[in-house]
Amino acid sequence: MTFELKILGSASATPTAGRHPTAQVLTVGSSNYLIDCGEGTQWQMLEYRVRPHHMRAIFISHLHGDHYFGLFGLLGTMHLQGRTQPLCIIGPPGLDEVLVTQARVSSMQLGFAMTFVVVDTEAHAAVYEDENVTVASLPMRHRIPCAGYLFAEKPRRANLLKEKLPPGLSPAQLARLAQGEDLEADDQTPAVRHADVSVPAPPPRRYAFFSDTLYTPGLASLIHGADLLYHEATFLEELRDRAAQTHHSTARQAAQLAHDADVKRLLLGHFSSRYKALDPLLSEAQAVFPTAELATEGLVVSL
Repeated sequence: MTFELKILGSASATPTAGRHPTAQVLTVGSSNYLIDCGEGTQWQMLEYRVRPHHMRAIFISHLHGDHYFGLFGLLGTMHLQGRTQPLCIIGPPGLDEVLVTQARVSSMQLGFAMTFVVVDTEAHAAVYEDENVTVASLPMRHRIPCAGYLFAEKPRRANLLKEKLPPGLSPAQLARLAQGEDLEADDQTPAVRHADVSVPAPPPRRYAFFSDTLYTPGLASLIHGADLLYHEATFLEELRDRAAQTHHSTARQAAQLAHDADVKRLLLGHFSSRYKALDPLLSEAQAVFPTAELATEGLVVSL
């Protein structure tokens, strides 16, 4: 099953040519999950062929504009395109008030239902679940309430091996085997042990999204061993004091957390507009976590 992250925006508060405010899409199976929605996100969705119709849920980290100013416009487009399926929006306190107020003053009556899940940004707790994933909040330390999110794929079923299946099994028997059951012998077929005709499914995949935050070493234990970590890296280490003042992290700090959490891959993003070239940020991170990558627009990571 697909488990794929697509980067739509990598900039911090001020967009630059070629860099857009934070937005990402995680695709699991046939469902899309939008993570943050900075200004212009729907244009980026057009650019990178992300279909709003397939959006299952939207996760907003905090209410600084570069992380959610594109949301109301996207909802309006979904309405104009005839969306009818419900949409779940997960975010910090106040997000529902903002969207309801915008809809009221603009007399917009959406053609689909919205469910709001208010996140306790100081807790690590479950906030969303469907048949594909469970999602837990991660407490960020920023200037206003802010949450990251840990997406965990639900365990997949073992794969049946066609060449090991005895002939003559009915669809019902195949379905039982697919569910992990053993089959008892009957007049037509011998007994079949599920373990003898299957291979274990690959381990579930996990993606951790760290939004704007001070460097917080204690978060490493919450995501230990994750397949992929996105961590903001707004500044170089030479501006570490500036990072602390603005409640952000440096590239080196992001890499250190990835190292301590023993994650498999690290993406850096949320770059300050002062950096026209990003190679120095990447080099700084790779000195600690050699396989670090830049989460620039259009990047696709498949796990």
